[in-house]
Amino acid sequence: MNGMIKWIDRWSERDQKMFCVINRQWRRQRLDRFMQGITYFGGATFTLSCSIALILFLSPPWSAIGWKCLVAVFLTHLPVQCLKKVYPRQRPYRVLPHVFTCKNPLEDHSFPSGHTTAVFALTTPLWLSVPSLGLILIPLSICVGLSRIYLGLHYPSDVVCGALIGL
Repeated sequence: MNGMIKWIDRWSERDQKMFCVINRQWRRQRLDRFMQGITYFGGATFTLSCSIALILFLSPPWSAIGWKCLVAVFLTHLPVQCLKKVYPRQRPYRVLPHVFTCKNPLEDHSFPSGHTTAVFALTTPLWLSVPSLGLILIPLSICVGLSRIYLGLHYPSDVVCGALIGL
C-alpha cells in the first residue's frame, strides 16, 4: 500500500500532464456528451442494478455470474473507501487551474476512482465467465475510466489504481 502511494507521489507531475491532455486537449462537443453519458456505467446504481438483474431475471449460469458480480462490486467498494481516507487526495478540479469539469462535481477525495473500480469489478466476472464479452466490456470499462479524467474528477493514476482494484 505504501509503495503504491509513493509511486503516485513520484509520478505526480506526469500524472498532471496526462490529466491536462485528456481534460483539455481532447475537448470536443460530441465527446463531451459521450463522456457525460458513459461515466454513469461505473456508478453504484448501474453496477449494482446490473448484478441484481442478472441474479433475478436470468437462469443459471447467468444468475451465478450475477452473484459473482455483486460480491465483486461490494468487496471492491471497501478498499476504495479506505484508500480515500488514508490518502486524501484532492480532486483535480480543486487543485489545477483551468480544469473542465461536469455539473455538480463530486466533493469527496479523488484516489482511487470508485466508478472505475466498480465498472471493472462488474465486468471482470462476466469477462472471465464468457471471454468473448471482454471484446465489449473491457473497452467500455476503459472508456468509463477515461471519462472520469475527461470530466475533471480524477487523475490518470486514480483511474489506473481503480481499474487494478476492480480487476
